[in-house]
Amino acid sequence: MFDKKKKPYTELLGKTNRIVEGTVIKGDIISKADFRLDGELIGNFKTTGKLVIGPAGNVIGDIICNNLDIEGKFSGNIQVAELLNVKATASIKGEVTVGKLSVEPGADFSATCIMNTSIKQVMPVNEQK
Repeated sequence: MFDKKKKPYTELLGKTNRIVEGTVIKGDIISKADFRLDGELIGNFKTTGKLVIGPAGNVIGDIICNNLDIEGKFSGNIQVAELLNVKATASIKGEVTVGKLSVEPGADFSATCIMNTSIKQVMPVNEQK
């Protein structure tokens, strides 16, 4: 009577994956969906969606994504196809390539930055180096 059909994967793309505070991941993360990271990642992150690094979040590695909001700490290389939004509590060290950049006053932005408006979209997740 109330049979639930399985949702196709495309309907799940609006959902957000989450790594909570206190969790440490050593390795690479590849995701097609949006992601929120409040824990620690020692490794690389790649998504065709949006990544949010929360205030308690810490990433040491490389990030490739379409959009990125940073409130926590990051050290490494970032490639953002569209908008990088750096909040006042953020600390970034490394190299950054973005389409658009927004930095709030108070943020620690100790990085080299290249604004490249010719980047249209991140390489699909299933195409790896």
